[in-house]
Amino acid sequence: MVFRDDDPEREAAGSGVVTSEALLEMVEDDLGGEVLEDIDPTIADVADVADGKPLSQWRLFRRRFLRHRLAVAALIVLSILLLSALFAPLITKHDPIAQDLTNLRQPPNGEHWFGTDNLGRDLFARVVYAGRISLKIGFLVSLLSTLIGMIVGSIAGYVGRWVESLLMRITDLFLIIPGLAVLIVANNNFRGKRIFGFDLGTDTLAILILSLLLWTTMARVVRGVVLSLKEKEFVEAARASGASTARIIVRHILPNCIGPIVVNTTLVVGIAILLESTLSFLGFGVQPPEVSWGYLVNDARGTAGTRYAYLIYFPGAAISLTLLAVNFLGDGLRDAFDPTSKH
Repeated sequence: MVFRDDDPEREAAGSGVVTSEALLEMVEDDLGGEVLEDIDPTIADVADVADGKPLSQWRLFRRRFLRHRLAVAALIVLSILLLSALFAPLITKHDPIAQDLTNLRQPPNGEHWFGTDNLGRDLFARVVYAGRISLKIGFLVSLLSTLIGMIVGSIAGYVGRWVESLLMRITDLFLIIPGLAVLIVANNNFRGKRIFGFDLGTDTLAILILSLLLWTTMARVVRGVVLSLKEKEFVEAARASGASTARIIVRHILPNCIGPIVVNTTLVVGIAILLESTLSFLGFGVQPPEVSWGYLVNDARGTAGTRYAYLIYFPGAAISLTLLAVNFLGDGLRDAFDPTSKH
């Protein structure tokens, strides 16, 4: 990028053509040596060019995200948890359900990193394998609820009129439904039954119910963004060219909603894991032989305040660490998609 310098004194002293780096230096000099980035981070991002080419949107997003150190650390922690759950057989040599009655409630040691439970089962293996269930529920609920919310919100925001009123009233209805009570009732009535040829396990049932309850926030967010976008010039141009409503929504509007969608998707992961853990703690969640972090906390609830409290600390720490990582990652993504962010 090249700028023409109209200052006669500078033009007399030089060629009258300055590069972007020289322009940044002159602006900093005019501001009394203040760093330009401290005034408005978007100026530094847009003005920073390489070989005369402006930064792409992806590079701007990556730069802003990497400035958020907590979000980067959260991404690393979440990646470790996901990889541990996926490759659990490679991480631990112990069977999570194998009992060893000669090693009951052993404290953490070199053989059993997290100790053993009241049946001699290796707690580290159980926490790692339980992460498969908890993380699967969290991420699948997040994806399904996001898909439902995107569909409802985009249709309501773009079509408007009575369609918007109807869909938003349905959304309000789902907002007032007590999710935990619905999960408990559905778990008692449908667990283990076959519907459309599929066996409804406790984890599958939790995924379906939570997905049908957690889409409302996404729908309201997407609707608000679509309302602000549908009168933009590029949408009017697509409409004038004869594009169908579905094509305008999918190809033109939703790609411009990606920021709020991604941020809310990450937050739903934490909410789903927390709700599943609460349900399992109450005894209505995942049942043996499958285990989740919430089930492990419930199984060890009587050890709090005793020398066996490590049985509740490690699965509780896994839940807390995941929730913190997901929330910090959501904060980092929000700041990265927001060009006015100070991070």
